Amino acid sequence: MPGFLLHVGATIQCPHQAPATTTPSQTQVFVNGQPVATSANLITVTGCPFTVPGPKPQPCVTVRWTMTSTRVLINGLPALLQPTPGTGPGICLSVEQIPQGPPTVSSLQTQVTGQ
Repeated sequence: MPGFLLHVGATIQCPHQAPATTTPSQTQVFVNGQPVATSANLITVTGCPFTVPGPKPQPCVTVRWTMTSTRVLINGLPALLQPTPGTGPGICLSVEQIPQGPPTVSSLQTQVTGQ
């Protein structure tokens, strides 16, 4: 499935509106001046306020991206893809690896696509 190449400067949030940051894992391939994210990238969420009844804090801490390219490889690793701005093809996880919902991508480059 085709999608836009996700770069480390894309604006990503967890379902509870906390920001997610993509740490660059490679510095050779860029789009819009930002390194392209690959399957080796760690996407971390900071400041998630989510709490389950009890009250027990259950914040999102990472995002597991599920849409990778089958044709665009960077240093042998698939590039991460985003079909359109909006709900991302991934899942936000708590420290205990409990799924919290999909991330939202509100800003990304829309000129370079991959498959």
